[in-house]
Amino acid sequence: MVKNEANSALKIIPLGGLHEIGKNTCVFEYEDEIVLLDAGLAFPTEAMHGVNIVLPDTTYLRENRHKIKGMIVTHGHEDHIGGIAFHLKQFDIPVIHGPRLAMAMLEGKLEEAGVKDRTELRTVMPRDMVRIGKHFLVEYIRNTHSIADSFTVAIHTPIGVVIHTGDFKIDHTPVDGEKFDLQRLAEHGEKGVLCLLSDSTNAELPGFTPSERAVFPNLDREFSHATGRLFITTFSSSVHRINMILQLARKHNRVVTIVGRSMLNLIAHARNLGYIKCEDSLFQPLHTVRGMADERVLILTTGSQGERMAAMTRIANKEHPHIKIRQGDTVLFSANPIPGNTIAVVNTIDKLMIQGAKVVYGRDKGIHVSGHGCQEEQKLMIALTRPKFFVPFHGEHRMLVKHSETAQSMGIPAENMIIIENGDVIELTEHSIRVAGKVPAGIELVDTSSSGMVSSKVLQERQRMASEGTVTIAAAIDWSGKLMAKPELLMQGVVTSIERSLLQKWVQQRIEEILSVRWSEFSPVEGQPADTDWGGLQETLERELARSMRRELQCQPSLTLLMQVPEEPAAKVSDGRRRRTRSTAVAS
Repeated sequence: MVKNEANSALKIIPLGGLHEIGKNTCVFEYEDEIVLLDAGLAFPTEAMHGVNIVLPDTTYLRENRHKIKGMIVTHGHEDHIGGIAFHLKQFDIPVIHGPRLAMAMLEGKLEEAGVKDRTELRTVMPRDMVRIGKHFLVEYIRNTHSIADSFTVAIHTPIGVVIHTGDFKIDHTPVDGEKFDLQRLAEHGEKGVLCLLSDSTNAELPGFTPSERAVFPNLDREFSHATGRLFITTFSSSVHRINMILQLARKHNRVVTIVGRSMLNLIAHARNLGYIKCEDSLFQPLHTVRGMADERVLILTTGSQGERMAAMTRIANKEHPHIKIRQGDTVLFSANPIPGNTIAVVNTIDKLMIQGAKVVYGRDKGIHVSGHGCQEEQKLMIALTRPKFFVPFHGEHRMLVKHSETAQSMGIPAENMIIIENGDVIELTEHSIRVAGKVPAGIELVDTSSSGMVSSKVLQERQRMASEGTVTIAAAIDWSGKLMAKPELLMQGVVTSIERSLLQKWVQQRIEEILSVRWSEFSPVEGQPADTDWGGLQETLERELARSMRRELQCQPSLTLLMQVPEEPAAKVSDGRRRRTRSTAVAS
């Protein structure tokens, strides 16, 4: 590409995926143009009550939406494409380029979210070149990963070529026969790579990641040992793993029932595109297999990470409406827990075992291999591309540090690499790399049950309700600022040694004290009910009661005050309206 005479810097801004696993989202910006690379999601922690999805903060993109020219998608995992539909509700992306499988999965997501008209999806093939804006020319280079149709990208910019590896391992015997295009990487290395951004997930592990094919004989062994119903849970996007499971089902004369929406969708797309090839008769609906012998049944489910609403978790919790575990069942966990999910996974395994299932899990069983390269593969990536500058990407902090040490062992000077955080602005020129600032890079929380974003305040309220309980007070107040009756008190989840009758008496006294001292502030004109500031009075009562209760109970429950006031006399209502009961919930 023609170099810009002003020698402008290329900005690279990760909004997610650094110092964490998930929500991979990166911004490439040159002058007045922005290209996005992936837009993933993460899953909530146990403390994020009612939150279904965690997204990166997109404040910077919303503020610079006029610069966005398009998006590059590397592959179809949720932590790389799961956030796109949500982002399109906030800003347009003119065009999204990506592999066939990822685009097929994304199309369904956009249709369901009602945002398909806010972008154009274009599929790419290996070595395709796509131009985005004036300054970016992107080349797709086939790589190998735990999902079919995965790519590394070479981004040609006015200052040089930047290679983003995407998620990768180097599998010399891939299940689908689509090998890593190492030749093309080497050709870029010969011509000169300005900067390499490389997957750091397995940077702490020496050696090579085993081929996906290494799982096949171990799965075959477990199929042979299973005498009753066989359940298998794995990542729904692991097309190669699912392909092998279906081959083994045929070999061992089992029919397959798919349970879990994401698994159903993925298999449908993969079959349409030819990544999974099997006869229709292999699949049977759940109601059909109930009458079959147990040794002929394979149930393939989602839930390998202990996700709360996934099929395997619901089965373990005895919440699935159609499937119950019984003695003699075998359950295979063909996946390792993602960091942060370990407790949820082991709890699921325990519950399955208590119900009588034989559960096969753990690294020693050999029924799962990673989709990310270890140290020797990371070294090979550096050796082939020979970058001038290096940035470890995609991983937690210790992984980034270890990857940078590996890069130094390969001859890249320490001053030519940086370890960054989400929101850091990398400023890259032909001769230098540095962190030149920071943009907002927190998180945005989504409650999909209400299709709304969960603010930090709402999350704090939910956390307080869960940890400290809730207190509801109902009080009726007359026009003279007096209680019309004893307040009603309801406590849920609150731990206190104070007897309920004493606490209710205390609440009444406290309300009467506040009214006697503060009433004149809210009803300044005696005998003019229409002028009473009931809203201000309620806010004051809520605030003062919460403070007092915090001192008395030594905890901070969520406080809800229901305040009832009498209707105004008809002669006093100047605007033809009558005041009604007000109730407000506050977490004070």
